[in-house]
Amino acid sequence: MTTDTEVDMKDVELNEVDPEKQPMTGEDTGNGDTSSPVAEKNGSVKVKIPEEKESKFTGLSKEELLKVAGTPGWVRARWALLILFWLGWIGMLAGAVVIIVQAPRCKPLPDMNWWDYGALYQIGDVNSFTEGAGLEGLQKKIDDVGKLKVKGLIIGPIHASSADKPEDLNLMEVSRDIGNQDQLKRVIETAHKKSISVVLDLTPNYKGADPWFSNGSGEAVMDKVKSATNYWLEEGVDGILLHGVEKIAMDSFWTNMRDTIKNHTKDEKKKVFIGVSNVTSADEVRKELNRTGVDLLLSRVLNRTFGVEIAQVVEGLYSGQKTDLAWNIGDRVTGHLASIVTLARVKLSQLLLCTLPGTPVFNYGDEIGLEDNPTNVYPTMVWLNSTDKEEDNLRFFKEVSELRGNERSLQHGEYLLLSNSTHAMAYLRQWDQSERYIVALNWHKRDSVTLQLTQKELPEKATVVISTDAKLAAHTSVNLAELTVGPQNAIMLKFPYTP
Repeated sequence: MTTDTEVDMKDVELNEVDPEKQPMTGEDTGNGDTSSPVAEKNGSVKVKIPEEKESKFTGLSKEELLKVAGTPGWVRARWALLILFWLGWIGMLAGAVVIIVQAPRCKPLPDMNWWDYGALYQIGDVNSFTEGAGLEGLQKKIDDVGKLKVKGLIIGPIHASSADKPEDLNLMEVSRDIGNQDQLKRVIETAHKKSISVVLDLTPNYKGADPWFSNGSGEAVMDKVKSATNYWLEEGVDGILLHGVEKIAMDSFWTNMRDTIKNHTKDEKKKVFIGVSNVTSADEVRKELNRTGVDLLLSRVLNRTFGVEIAQVVEGLYSGQKTDLAWNIGDRVTGHLASIVTLARVKLSQLLLCTLPGTPVFNYGDEIGLEDNPTNVYPTMVWLNSTDKEEDNLRFFKEVSELRGNERSLQHGEYLLLSNSTHAMAYLRQWDQSERYIVALNWHKRDSVTLQLTQKELPEKATVVISTDAKLAAHTSVNLAELTVGPQNAIMLKFPYTP
């Protein structure tokens, strides 16, 4: 080993020693010199490492490529790759075609109007609803109405009128004890911002005994109704409602009303024409629908006690009509839901109305189980200090109403009666490939009912979506062949579409 090599090795070893033990610069290195030619301050050593030259891949040159391009081996390889590419592409195309052909086709959606997507909410007495605050108070309550997931608001009547005095009738003027026209416009604007349509009740003699008066002034009153309909539709109202349609036998009136409403349809949003009648049978409802040509007809066909009667009415209307169906239990004249069906059946009735094929219509306060006053059907709406029962009814209503507005099977699906008896019924709502819904209802006050739902359209089990029966909790799986529903309870189940 040379002297230079020994110096290099010794200096490198010093780097590996604790810095405090390394010799300082200028100390004797052991060979007589006072400093090492390679020593730096504090014994550190600089080592020079030669840089590696980066190798660059240039690939084949043009000449080299041209040399091999025409060789038989390369030509065969190119043809093989090209054939494989096209075979793969054709195979994928064929596979896609097979999938499309074999996949079940989606059923085209039916024509839908805005009132087909959810419930309507009627406020017959604005001051009772707003605790005396009139239209100004109603505007402030639109947010609360929107939380119910309803699609339309039926207001009034609110026009100027005196009981049984046609000479005082002014259908284009808002009654002073309720508000004014500007306030009504603000209500309409606020509702539209929440995607809630507004329908105006123009029943002429709403304060008197006969909704159309009864002293020979019929034709003059009808002319006022037609003029007011045109006026309010121009002002932004989305529809008109009239009570007592069975009392107007003049066909020309209904023709003119339909034409007036049709002429105001803009931007594909149709105006709705709603009639209300006292009829109680399916045949009478169909007759009035055909005679008047209204879009929806509210009636008293569901003001019944027993399941078998309700099942027969629904089956009779659905089999012959299928469209233009509306369902209500009570209204501004006959009273509130809870007073008609009793408090124990409020949720059952809410579920029934929201899941039948057609448009559900509720009276203000039906969502909490509000009952009529002993002397009138306009109880004051409860906004504060509601009971636990009212809060429970409200939560249930919101859940059912939201499902009604979101699920295609509930919006426009087919209706199939699965079971009916004296006090119970069950039916299926289904649309194309959407989830299916089963609704089971038991009106009996004391006894449970066991339904054997084994139709070919049904699976063995379904999942509980909503239930008023404590024994049937949501999200649990239930055997449909032995579905037991408690007294005065209702349940909705779901199951997926299977090809």
